[in-house]
Amino acid sequence: MNKQKKEYTNQEKYVRNYKKNRRIILFSQIALVFVFIGVWELFSSVGILDEFLFSKPSAIVKLLAQYIKTNEIFKHVGISLYETLLGLIIGTSLGILLAIGLWFSKTLTKILDPFLVVLNALPKTALAPILIIWAGTGIKGIVVVSISLSLVMTIISAHNFFAHVDEDKLKMLKSFHASKFQILTKLVLPSNVANLLSIIKINIGMAWVGVIVGEFLVSRFGIGYLVVYGGQVFKLDLVMMGVFVLAILAYLMYLIVTIFEKYYRKKR
Repeated sequence: MNKQKKEYTNQEKYVRNYKKNRRIILFSQIALVFVFIGVWELFSSVGILDEFLFSKPSAIVKLLAQYIKTNEIFKHVGISLYETLLGLIIGTSLGILLAIGLWFSKTLTKILDPFLVVLNALPKTALAPILIIWAGTGIKGIVVVSISLSLVMTIISAHNFFAHVDEDKLKMLKSFHASKFQILTKLVLPSNVANLLSIIKINIGMAWVGVIVGEFLVSRFGIGYLVVYGGQVFKLDLVMMGVFVLAILAYLMYLIVTIFEKYYRKKR
């Protein structure tokens, strides 16, 4: 009885410490953001930072409020978000499907492996103008650039996860004469859900990079257009506002995936 009570007390202590540690981390993250913004505002106001080159938080918030008031920001955000979601969904889904195809055939994997390594090493952002010429200007070309940044990396990462499942479980399924498809659906995919979610987290950033680069080149709308236009007319408030909005959107997308990941782990 005393032993059970002691174990229960230790468990309670662990839970309390875990929650306390999470609160400390969250508070530290929020404090770091506010300190950064405060120092930036102060240094810009007293002239340590050149306000023309670095702008300042109060000016960025004021400009953002103007864009919200005219509803113009929502048009740019909507277009960029649509392009990013298309690039993320298509790039990740296609990459996982191709990784499954490689997992089914070791011969195909050996044939394509050097080509995948070379493709992954290519500077996709530098090739963005060519990709846009091939795919066409507008949303189609921008989405293709976004897909190109995440596709090969997704194939390589997902295939690596699929190829390194638990050997004992794999042998057990083979001993029951399970087919390749059964092994895939009963072991490989279920055991790699967390890994696939990690790939999605990485692809969120890659998709945004592709969209912003594409909008730099051909778009007349979107967050990338705001940033490049602000740079062209030396309006740094607009540039920093675009970066600020981009950071918020990327974080919200990351947060959604993280919440789903926590729900999945809890369910498991």
